[in-house]
Amino acid sequence: MRGSLLLERGPELAAAARAVEGLVAEPARGGCVLVYRGEAGRGKTALLAEIGRIAGDRCTVLAARGDETHTSVPFHVTRQLLQPALEERELLPAPDGRGAEAVDRIAPALGLAPPPPPPAAPADPQVVRGGLVRLLDGLAARLRDRPPVLLVDDAQWADAESLAWLDAYTRTRQGGGLPVLVVLAHRPPPPEPHAPGAPATLAALGDRAVLTLGLDALTPEATAVLARDALGGHADEPFCHALWTVTSGNAYETVELLAKAREREVDPVAGSVALLRELGTGARGGGLVARLQALGAGPTRLARAIAVLGPDSTPQLLRALTGMAGTELAAHTDRLRRARIVTAPDSPVTPAPSPRADPAPTTATQPARPTPAGPLEFTHPLIATAVYGSVPAATRSALHGRAARALAEAGHGPAAAARHLLAVQPADDEDAVRRLRAAAAEHLAVGAPDAARRCLDRALAEPPGPETYAVVLYELGCASLLTAPAATVRHLRSALDLPGLDDTLRVDAIYRLAQVLAHSNQLGEAAGTVAAEAVRTPPGTGRRRLQAAHFMYEGFQAAEEDGPGRSRRLAELTARLTGADNPERALLAVRAFDAMLRGEPAAEVVRLCDSALVDGAPARGLGWTDTTWGFEIPALTGIAYAFADRPDRARALFDEAVRAFEISGWSGAHLAFAHTLLGLAHRRRGDLPRAQHHLEEGLRLADRVGRGLPVHWDTACLLVDTLLARGRTAEARDVADHYAFGPPWPGAIVLPDGPSVLGRLLLAEGRHEEAAHTLEAAAEALTARGRHHVLWAPWPFDLARALATTDPDRAARVATEARAHAERLGTPTARGEALRCLALFATPAESRRLLTRAVAHLAESPSRYEESRARLDLAHATGSATALAEATALATTCGAVTARASTHPPE
Repeated sequence: MRGSLLLERGPELAAAARAVEGLVAEPARGGCVLVYRGEAGRGKTALLAEIGRIAGDRCTVLAARGDETHTSVPFHVTRQLLQPALEERELLPAPDGRGAEAVDRIAPALGLAPPPPPPAAPADPQVVRGGLVRLLDGLAARLRDRPPVLLVDDAQWADAESLAWLDAYTRTRQGGGLPVLVVLAHRPPPPEPHAPGAPATLAALGDRAVLTLGLDALTPEATAVLARDALGGHADEPFCHALWTVTSGNAYETVELLAKAREREVDPVAGSVALLRELGTGARGGGLVARLQALGAGPTRLARAIAVLGPDSTPQLLRALTGMAGTELAAHTDRLRRARIVTAPDSPVTPAPSPRADPAPTTATQPARPTPAGPLEFTHPLIATAVYGSVPAATRSALHGRAARALAEAGHGPAAAARHLLAVQPADDEDAVRRLRAAAAEHLAVGAPDAARRCLDRALAEPPGPETYAVVLYELGCASLLTAPAATVRHLRSALDLPGLDDTLRVDAIYRLAQVLAHSNQLGEAAGTVAAEAVRTPPGTGRRRLQAAHFMYEGFQAAEEDGPGRSRRLAELTARLTGADNPERALLAVRAFDAMLRGEPAAEVVRLCDSALVDGAPARGLGWTDTTWGFEIPALTGIAYAFADRPDRARALFDEAVRAFEISGWSGAHLAFAHTLLGLAHRRRGDLPRAQHHLEEGLRLADRVGRGLPVHWDTACLLVDTLLARGRTAEARDVADHYAFGPPWPGAIVLPDGPSVLGRLLLAEGRHEEAAHTLEAAAEALTARGRHHVLWAPWPFDLARALATTDPDRAARVATEARAHAERLGTPTARGEALRCLALFATPAESRRLLTRAVAHLAESPSRYEESRARLDLAHATGSATALAEATALATTCGAVTARASTHPPE
């Protein structure tokens, strides 16, 4: 009677049929999200089965079902959806380097490979989620002749990781159309915001759906149709109305009650209403439990075991959990099947042999069928919920404990047993702590930190012994690192306050604590935390790791008490380092960045950068996606290269950053920052259009993550600078206003110096007095810190121009001092720009001489843009039409405006 469950579902099926037609007509973008929402028993499962049948001839149907007992199992639904397609069709990406590496990262989440053993770094959940997004894209591309249709039943019980993947996929592909059809069926979400099943994510998916359909109860008329189809056309109105009243129009309960009435040969007339109501009491809740208990202790014990094991209810595990022999298990299974309580794959429910009586025990004349090899399951989730809820708490806890042991003994691994350990009452069991920690490690290895945190929280409740308590807190802090920074700070500080961490773990705990504080805009506290620990740490790699973090976080601060003193101490510390290991390389990268900011000779900066790399690339363990050190170390190296007139080396590093983040699925702030860095490299090369492209992409990616991120400051600053170089002052102002680029400035430095770029914008707008005040403030702050890089912080050139008409003598002094710093820096770009600025205050003849020298320097510069500026100035100074044409052509290739007034104030 499954077709009966589709009665009054015409609109829902029509919507699905239209969605399938749209997908088949335009496989690359014709998909969408459909959501069917309704109370238990409203026919959602039958509806999805019919949609699968409709799509089956022309589409690849991938189906999954959430399970109440597996809500805490990460990627449970994802594996159900994707594993069959990947195994049967061999549709994994081709091993072209990127594809193979991406698959390696997500294979453990898909169950296609075991999780990497410790001490492998935890998989970033964003990485895994992004990899799964791209995998589904690749799958859809290879299945264009039969595009994918994803059916997820009981989505209210889907694991959070799978829902997050579906949410990310439909969100990121929303603008360009979906190459898949996603159909979700679930019960109305509970009122609790953090209830199992991630109702908030389900709500987001529902908001994105082209159609969200609520499944209403059956009408009295539809109920009557079902009754007459099942029991005969003579079913009278009082009987049909009673049927509708007893079941409240619940489609599942209506069909089940009619099946019982047919088995009992109930006459569908008014006189049978009392019997109908009696039969109905066993369809749900306490009545169903009473009916189960009436079958006997053996079937009841077996049903409870199935409720605890869920989809893992194989004969082997059921025997381990119940202690039943094979023949006994088969007999009780048969009784439960005959009572329409459980079913098994390819095992239709057998009607009870006699009317008006519960199924009789199996006898010699009525042998039990063999227990199927596949797992048993309840005929409906309503039954599963009722049976599980009827198990006394102590019995349920004991069953979960036995299930955890049975799964472990069967070789299922710690993560499979963890969902049961989570439901066991704490009992001061050190073995349970050990298994929960092992499960947390597996969850982290597949990119499920929330699942890991649940295991470690439960381990703390056991609790661990004094010798491992601090270690569990440390592991809990690491599990929270990427998703819950406040929790990480709390757990790591607690772990550091207790005995039990060895020297290596203590250093790592301090480093990670500082990372979280720094990324939470608490740079001063981050620097102080690692500095205090470094003093107590014995000499060696651990101390150097802490020292690198200390100098890095202090240098990132927009203000510090003794910048020159810190720089001097850093220089002394690194003077004899050669880059022999990663701690030395990290310290050299920090030193190179600091030397660049100070305007030290570029040759020394380049030497330090070279020493921080291995054959021109980050060393193993210091790469863009390595979590031990973080992405900051290669970023500092590339930035120092960019401002030392080595933008091509910077570009090579930043190209690799984009590639690494894309492969890893870091499609948020990390990828946004990588595009920002690429924009910097192209800006320093003088390719302004390409710089603008990458910076706008960086802002687009950052905007998807949120507002007011550190990457927003850097990217907006560089984009304003680039637009000003292109002569697009109004656009630069729009960017500045949109991203609130201006005071109050953040606690971290901005790349390049924010106040210097804001002063340049004000100067371009003709607001000379405001520009001068802004640039003077920048000069005061940077000079106090000993930071004199005239290209990273170009305030001297613009302050000289701002003061040119009101205070030319002071302007000339500023330009002269800037030239001295440029000569110390020694790059062709800095020297050429300094000479261009000095030419403003020279006699015509001297100005031509200075500009000629500026052109000579800038011809050796990697930046064609700065060269074009100097050539334009010289052409105007000499009045040469040929020189002006050549300079204009060069400026055009850079994407820059060709009018001299774009960079020089009117004389």
